[in-house]
Amino acid sequence: MNRILLSLLIILTLTACSSSGPVASIEDRNQAAKGAKAGQTAGSAASTTANADKGVETSALPPGGASGAGKALEGTVEGKAGGADPRKDPASPLSKRSIFFDYDSNVVKDDYRPVIEAHAAYLVAHKDAKVVLQGNTDDRGSREYNLALGQRRAEAVRKALSVLGAGEAQLEAVSFGEEKPRAVGDTEQAYAENRRADIVYSDE
Repeated sequence: MNRILLSLLIILTLTACSSSGPVASIEDRNQAAKGAKAGQTAGSAASTTANADKGVETSALPPGGASGAGKALEGTVEGKAGGADPRKDPASPLSKRSIFFDYDSNVVKDDYRPVIEAHAAYLVAHKDAKVVLQGNTDDRGSREYNLALGQRRAEAVRKALSVLGAGEAQLEAVSFGEEKPRAVGDTEQAYAENRRADIVYSDE
């Protein structure tokens, strides 16, 4: 009987000792794994922060960052404005300086809207620029009537430029009536050439 009890005691002791060993070992492994994961997470976060600090979004900007982009944009605008005078470019509507009218009329036709818009935009962009709008007529009618008609034509163009933003101080309307013909002769073609308002820049 004593032998049986002694055997049971030895078995229980051995069981208790063997169960405590592995538990401690398992806990150590879990903590190590957690530590390794924390290290990886921290490393990944540091790497992400470093990449963010490199400025991936700003990589498309020129040297100098956002201010450099502003300077590049200014340079583009200055390049366009600082190049050859667009008023002398035959391909530009600014090179067209005459608005032609129907007989005995001072109504600006829609055909000339792009020309007037181009000159208005130029005047808005160049506040120091000034123009003299010279009204002209053919030689039919009295001198007095033609002077008045030429003035109405010059005023019609002045008003159109003003509506589109050109400053009043930039615009002057005068009439030459029949005194400044572009074409001589009693033909419809000559008459048509003379029924006009000319846009003349003061610096030209």
